[in-house]
Amino acid sequence: MKKLSLTLVAAVLAAGATLSAVPAGAAQATSPHAARAAQCTDADLSATYHGRGAGAGHRYGVIRLTNTSDDACRTGGYGGLSYVGGGDGTQVGAAADRDPGRTRSFVLEPGRSAVSRVDAVVAENYPRRECRPTAVDGFRVYVPNATRSQFVAHRTTGCASGTVHLLGHRPYRRA
Repeated sequence: MKKLSLTLVAAVLAAGATLSAVPAGAAQATSPHAARAAQCTDADLSATYHGRGAGAGHRYGVIRLTNTSDDACRTGGYGGLSYVGGGDGTQVGAAADRDPGRTRSFVLEPGRSAVSRVDAVVAENYPRRECRPTAVDGFRVYVPNATRSQFVAHRTTGCASGTVHLLGHRPYRRA
């Protein structure tokens, strides 16, 4: 019995040593230049919104950023998000709150995407006087660490009041 236990322990240790010999990020490094990838800019990424469902006065979806450039680039963390309307990109209400989540930096190869989960509270949940319902044309989306934004069409109703926070979003992660 003692010999069987020692043999089993030796086998487990040998398997562990074999597994730990593979670098942790080896499977993720798809580009020879990934380690030196530049920060993704607004020009590198194209934003879209995809609804995912609704319930209990909320609508859920994701903002998807796709690398449309010819080079790998580095992104991750929080971007910026708000409703816009008026046909001219005027911000409607408060910008999105940052919902808790782990922020990580990662490389996006050309054609690959990152997503941020969006939680939108339905404006009709608030009294009209508090909310001041306003037509929304879509989202203003800032990619992480960028100062230029993109417009993503998404017609809905927002609150003109800056004290009502309808939007929340999580950090971007690989899709």
